[in-house]
Amino acid sequence: MPLLPPSWAQATNRALRRVPAWPLYLLGLGWALWLFWQAATGALGPEPINTLERRYGELALQVLVAGLAVTPLRVWTGISLIRFRRALGLTAFGFVMAHVAVWAVLDLQSLSRIGEELVKRPYITIGFAGLLALVPLAVTSNNASVRRLGALRWRKLHWLTYVAVPLGAVHYVWLVKGWPAEPFVYLGAVLGLLALRLVPQRRGQGARRVPA
Repeated sequence: MPLLPPSWAQATNRALRRVPAWPLYLLGLGWALWLFWQAATGALGPEPINTLERRYGELALQVLVAGLAVTPLRVWTGISLIRFRRALGLTAFGFVMAHVAVWAVLDLQSLSRIGEELVKRPYITIGFAGLLALVPLAVTSNNASVRRLGALRWRKLHWLTYVAVPLGAVHYVWLVKGWPAEPFVYLGAVLGLLALRLVPQRRGQGARRVPA
């Protein structure tokens, strides 16, 4: 059964239908540019490149987790944010690319060193594997690709989300020094959201009948 009364979910969904998705793109772009400006002006501390690289990566993971939460939220509460999922995914991909660009261009300062770092540092290898899994998702996140691939094949391709997001969380856990709680919170959230997708096959059917 859904956790919220169906009337509440329906009222929330009616209100959400009046909210456009495009401001998410502007918000993501604006936030990325603002962080870059802070780094350029010295507002991110004594190591602005490392801080900027970390901030972009954290934002990417946060938005990916938000996108992963859309389906469990609909199943368990009846509240549908499906119309925002594409914007969340593409915004997250933009942050990932910004994260990689800062690492490759400003941190390494040599594109030729990328292959060397991929071999030498396993956490970079895992992060790069997550990036490769995200690329086909970003490329096909448009209506033309859905029509060309067909809905079933398109959905199967986008199961790569369940590979890319955990890899990103493991990448974060592995790269940090010591045992800070934050990376493990993200990893736990990702694993929990993936597990929730399995449970509603029996218990969450009622939520799916709530109009989106």
